[in-house]
Amino acid sequence: MRKPLIAGNWKMYKDHLEATELVDNLWPLIKDNHHVEVVVCPSFTSLYAVSELIQKKGYGIGLGAQDVFYEREGAYTGEVSPSMLKALKVSYVILGHSERRQIIGEDDDLVSKKLRAALEWGFTGILCVGETLQERENGETLKKILGQIAKDLEGIPAEKLESTVVAYEPIWAIGTGRNAAPEDAEEAISSIRREISRLYGDEYG
Repeated sequence: MRKPLIAGNWKMYKDHLEATELVDNLWPLIKDNHHVEVVVCPSFTSLYAVSELIQKKGYGIGLGAQDVFYEREGAYTGEVSPSMLKALKVSYVILGHSERRQIIGEDDDLVSKKLRAALEWGFTGILCVGETLQERENGETLKKILGQIAKDLEGIPAEKLESTVVAYEPIWAIGTGRNAAPEDAEEAISSIRREISRLYGDEYG
């Protein structure tokens, strides 16, 4: 039985003071709910403060980062390495988010390298896949998300798949005023599971 995961991606909002205040306000609302796993993903500048707060007060909240680079260290200006996140007790990493793909220009090859690095370092990777409005209107939803999965999971061994969460992220429903209906999500999720079963076996679907 899978335990549901709720991960909040805070994007480029909240400085470190606002972030810790939000976690303090969040914990009383969720502390008695043991049926879901809750993860917060603040900006890089807030990770240290949020990590310290969670550890100090014993909050049962997972800590995630919004991205990670695939090298341990080096001349990669502006990037954050897996070892840096490990030092902050980060457990989850978001990878392939639509804004990283569309605005920053990350392709599936780069997403795959980052996912492999995250898994090698012991993080749980939250892999985002999803289609644009034009792709949806052209009937290319499944082609897009299944293509992303095939490329992003390339080289990922089955034993590492247990540390990978695939998140369906319909890009057309972000900031457009249009909402994804439950049946939209269910269709995509069912197709994702079938594809993973095809690639890795029924026990992983």
